[in-house]
Amino acid sequence: CVPARAATYKWVDEKGVTHYTDKLPLDAANKGSTVLDQQARPVKKIDPAATPEQVRAREAEVEQKRATAKLNEETARRDRALVSSYTTEAEIDLARARQLGTIDGQIESAQAYTVSLRKRKAELDKRKAAEGDKPLPIVLERELEGTDTELAKQARLIEQKQAERTVVVAKYDADKARWRELKSITDANAAAARGNTAVHPAAASGTGRK
Repeated sequence: CVPARAATYKWVDEKGVTHYTDKLPLDAANKGSTVLDQQARPVKKIDPAATPEQVRAREAEVEQKRATAKLNEETARRDRALVSSYTTEAEIDLARARQLGTIDGQIESAQAYTVSLRKRKAELDKRKAAEGDKPLPIVLERELEGTDTELAKQARLIEQKQAERTVVVAKYDADKARWRELKSITDANAAAARGNTAVHPAAASGTGRK
């Protein structure tokens, strides 16, 4: 019985010299090599160990793919929700009008309250002026402070609701545009499906030209 011949490794050292050995030196293991058969034909290639930069690049690539997959999944989920929520563009417009109506009502209420607060502040300012150089009564001082605080609060609320309104308008505009795209794709697929299942009259009757 002839013992099996050990594998032969072809590797290149740091000086560029090519070596053929039956054992791969430890310091050459990370540099890459080629395994040869008995006829010195390459049967396996051993890639060099990855550098720290290559490892980081691979990790970044994996993370990028994971993030892309997550984004695609979220987009698909939103598309399904959009298609299932609306059957016509008019339904999207109605939903937007309802949400904007709620916000506009809140803005109008805050604006009306602001008008009344300003009137009250004007009255309090007159009373303050009438006091001249005398110390203000505690009740008047506290009411002035409270009115100023409430005016600032209503101003912030109005600003917040106006920003919210802008976001809602942009959201529904985007939803409508995306809904149109999805509807166009669905209609095109349905038309293609009908075209594939349609049978030519001549073929159906068997009178086609031979």
